[in-house]
Amino acid sequence: MSLPSQADILRALGGVVIPDTSDNIVQAGMVSAISVHDGEGGSEPQIQLVIEIDPAMGERIEVIRQSALAQVKSATGIGNVSVIMTAHRGSPSVASSKKAAADQPASPPELPQGVKTIIAVASAKGGVGKSTTAVNLALALYASGLSVGILDADVHGPSIPRLMNLREEMEQNEAGLLIPHEAMGIAAMSIGLLVPEEAPVIWRGPMIHGALKQMLHQVDWGQRDVLILDMPPGTGDVPLSIAQHVPLTGAVIVSTPQDLALQDVRKGVAMFAKMGVPLMGMIENMSSFECPHCHGMTPIFGHGGARVDAERMGIPFLGHMPLAMALRESSDAGAPVVHADPEGSYAQLYKEMAATLRGKMGLT
Repeated sequence: MSLPSQADILRALGGVVIPDTSDNIVQAGMVSAISVHDGEGGSEPQIQLVIEIDPAMGERIEVIRQSALAQVKSATGIGNVSVIMTAHRGSPSVASSKKAAADQPASPPELPQGVKTIIAVASAKGGVGKSTTAVNLALALYASGLSVGILDADVHGPSIPRLMNLREEMEQNEAGLLIPHEAMGIAAMSIGLLVPEEAPVIWRGPMIHGALKQMLHQVDWGQRDVLILDMPPGTGDVPLSIAQHVPLTGAVIVSTPQDLALQDVRKGVAMFAKMGVPLMGMIENMSSFECPHCHGMTPIFGHGGARVDAERMGIPFLGHMPLAMALRESSDAGAPVVHADPEGSYAQLYKEMAATLRGKMGLT
């Protein structure tokens, strides 16, 4: 079948009328992204939509979502349609609703249905191997007998699809919930599964918050002992919002040994401390380079700096991970080392960290 154009889909969305108004969502400028993916291997094509909404719409948001699904499915004949509703901030109605909300006590954040605990893996610094660590910790926790999910919260630089070799687009169940991919026993969710890999995600803060909220609460996670949250780098708006509004059981900090990385990581530690999120441990990643030929160790970035900082700040130290060719190659191949070589020395290091982490979660 020929794929519909964006113009075809916009015409279909023109039939989605905003409840209690005479406008449709196209006229109102609420459609912020449309992508169409050809099905691979004979699978059905997929259409993905991002619609910006005013949170003050309340129950009408779901009416708009269901109407958009129905209109696009009917017009294109494609059943695999997903809709992300993201919060738009700036209209007078939103401002007034924010003022009203400020006058009311904030409701405590809730865990996603079926999820017992959420652990953030963070660094506040890019390029330290945080996502690789998050995936391997998730696999090590799964190997210990826990039911595990992982959510890629780094909207601008999602790494989980590549690290876990996930290529298919997301689907929805009959209740309209996104179905996470099951890979290596882990339920995985990422914005990288909702937009093409090469497409940049150029979203404002409110849109990112809306997408993260949907990926947490509008996903069929099933029953999960733990959900690993792969945090975005930095201590800006998005990481701060996650720390404030996601019911984190605790956080694991990842750093390389040198002080240049540690000075940013200290800011991340301070952020979690201010938010009252328990620091469950620190990991020193890329701790000395292991030569693939002689297996000698060279401290390219220094060695032990993260451990010294952890002890100084009173954070449990979970262990060192070397900078090794095998770790890099397995990650690039979408075959994390804990899955690809479960009895190897690197997998054992991750499993030891996971065992300590599991004890701190009370999931012994």
